[in-house]
Amino acid sequence: MPACVPTRAKTPARTPRIRRPHQTPPSGDEPRRHRFQIKGADLSASITVFLLAVPMSLGLAVAIDAPLEAGLIAAGVGGIVAGLLGGSPLLVSGPSAGLTVVSAELIQTYGWRTSCAITVCAGLLQVALGSLKTARSALAVSPAIVHGTLAGIGAAIALAQLHIVLGGSPQSSVVDNALALPEQLAQVGPAAPLIGALTIAVLLLWTRIPGRIGKALRRIPAALVCVVVATGVAALAAPHIARVDLPSWGAHVLPEVPHGPVLGLAAAVLTVTLVASLESLLSSVAVDRLASERPGTTAPTRADLDRELRGQGIANAVSGLLGGMPVSGGAVRGSANVRAGATGRASTVLHGVWVLLAAGLLVSVLEWIPLAALAALVMMVGIQMVNFAHIRNVHKHREFLVYVASVGGVLVLGVLQGVVLGIAVAVAVALHRLARTRITAQEEANGTYLVRARGQLTFLAVPRLTRALGHVPQGAHTIVELDGSFMDHAAFEALQSWQAAHHARGGTVRVTGRAGGRIAEPVSTAHTCCRPWTPWHNHHCHDQPPQRPHGHQLASGLSSFQRNTAPLVRDELARLAREGQQPQQLFITCADSRLVTSMITSSGPGDLFTVRNIGNLVPPPGAEGADDSVAAAIEYAVDILRVQSITVCGHSGCGAMQALLNTEPGAPMTPLHRWLRYGRPSVERMASRRHSWARIAGRLPADAVEQLCLTNVVQQLDHLRRHESVARALAAGTLALHGMYFHVGEAQAYLLAPDDHAEVFEGVGVNLLEDTHA
Repeated sequence: MPACVPTRAKTPARTPRIRRPHQTPPSGDEPRRHRFQIKGADLSASITVFLLAVPMSLGLAVAIDAPLEAGLIAAGVGGIVAGLLGGSPLLVSGPSAGLTVVSAELIQTYGWRTSCAITVCAGLLQVALGSLKTARSALAVSPAIVHGTLAGIGAAIALAQLHIVLGGSPQSSVVDNALALPEQLAQVGPAAPLIGALTIAVLLLWTRIPGRIGKALRRIPAALVCVVVATGVAALAAPHIARVDLPSWGAHVLPEVPHGPVLGLAAAVLTVTLVASLESLLSSVAVDRLASERPGTTAPTRADLDRELRGQGIANAVSGLLGGMPVSGGAVRGSANVRAGATGRASTVLHGVWVLLAAGLLVSVLEWIPLAALAALVMMVGIQMVNFAHIRNVHKHREFLVYVASVGGVLVLGVLQGVVLGIAVAVAVALHRLARTRITAQEEANGTYLVRARGQLTFLAVPRLTRALGHVPQGAHTIVELDGSFMDHAAFEALQSWQAAHHARGGTVRVTGRAGGRIAEPVSTAHTCCRPWTPWHNHHCHDQPPQRPHGHQLASGLSSFQRNTAPLVRDELARLAREGQQPQQLFITCADSRLVTSMITSSGPGDLFTVRNIGNLVPPPGAEGADDSVAAAIEYAVDILRVQSITVCGHSGCGAMQALLNTEPGAPMTPLHRWLRYGRPSVERMASRRHSWARIAGRLPADAVEQLCLTNVVQQLDHLRRHESVARALAAGTLALHGMYFHVGEAQAYLLAPDDHAEVFEGVGVNLLEDTHA
């Protein structure tokens, strides 16, 4: 039971005026009775995605030298099958740029019919992996490897399509395409390059048309516009240019039983599975994030990734059986779907229906499209896969070598080999960082010896550590500075043994961190299993004898403080006793025992002036029978202590918010319920249509309780502004107000965005600049 408040109210039916802000179940699927509804927004969005998907599908089919109808089949099957069965309703599936290089190599090696069979096998493998619930594990692959692989594929696509734009034909490998480029440039004709340049120019300029006219025109996909313009110009100026040739459906071929080396076929199936799965899962996460940021969306914010993987697998199996290209979820199509206003999977399914209808009814129209226009479109897609923002991010995290290895491996060796090379380099870099530890020992001017260890102290560094400690004379005053974030058991034992021996010979040892702050000396487990001033973990010691008398835990904790922590903080507390308290902020939070304010804020004695009550409530001034204790603390903090900021902090699973939602009308007015009346404005704000729902960046609140926890923080800030001392300090510019939400289960803090009207709580990330040494 949440420790925030022990409510005695029963759990009645929810108040009719309040509905849950996130009606979809955690699995990412819609409620069963509303599983498939066609709304006007879905219909218009499906047409937008259809207009984007047709030229892209034809272009990707041209890029891999596959039958052109195979691209349309894949787009139709991806939209219908993956749309109905997938776990991300707004993600649109179809032929993938990430699979282009893989598919081209398969067709060159095994032929089209065997490539279709490989697609079927890869789909079945995806279904198996989804059933084993491995989707989340796939996202654990280093982003440097994923982005490097996609960048390598994009570069290979761009180089191959450049040959078609120049009026020639691509070679079978990236190296051959690069070597053949000079000869292709020497033989270039005017028609194809000009059509390709026109396509690229329209594609780039369409989204930059200014004004209201531009805003209206941008609703039409740029990919469709550039192909239409290029087709019209080619029909007038270059009637003999190479165009799309869609054979009759009677000549369409179906897969055959795979034939070839077993290991080669297995590697091909694994490669298609890996690339299709990673691209689909990453696209699903990206589209969900985009959907959750859209105001007023009713779309699920958390996709069922395992279901999505199974849906993609079934779509691949069906596409391969029908003679179509491999399928994966696409972030480009999915983003277009979200921006077009789609609300559910109906848009994705309808787009697939329109593609299949176009494949059967618009063959004569599609055959007017120049191949150079499609090649230019796909070339730009490949170039955009080399994302410079990803490169900067990878470089910032010191994984550029892994990124370069993945890109080079894909370009020179192939996709699967590039991924393996990237993983190998990532492991090597991690081991190098783990083993690279610099340990020095030197005598300072005052006779003190300084032993400095830079890097991670593992068993590999123990010989160097003991050698450096051996240079310290007996009886010397020594400072051991640990400039790293990890120490394994072997290094800890070596340091502890030397420290004990040095103490025995009359020396002193002080162990500090990077900034010089003292770290507690290791203590025996006979005293306590919880060492002070170390990361808090599992505070309830399991090695204590059971059935201790009541009050022993308090006495034991006090004894541990006096023995271990008091010597470390005595000087600081003595200074505070002399100078008085000068906290920088007032922190108003809930009385819930799971909220350890000093741990969450990394604060110490004298930092926070804290007020804790049931539900982190701030009674508004002038309320009938208002409780003055909180108002007195606010006045004292602002007018006497001159705090610079006030933070109202709510938390997940708050029992006070549950009590507010579950209290029946006419319930007896106990002291608890009299206090909770200051939270009723939060309930009314949540139910009011004049206020937007508070949101957490990246997702909507999980349920009504979490929604009320967030709304309550915003409402209590409004109460806070009405206090005279606060209003006066805000007007003078000497005080700032902050809203905060702490998710207990995730150990994640969220801060209310500065724009009060948005009511969005942004997650607080890790600042690596504070945790790494340059």
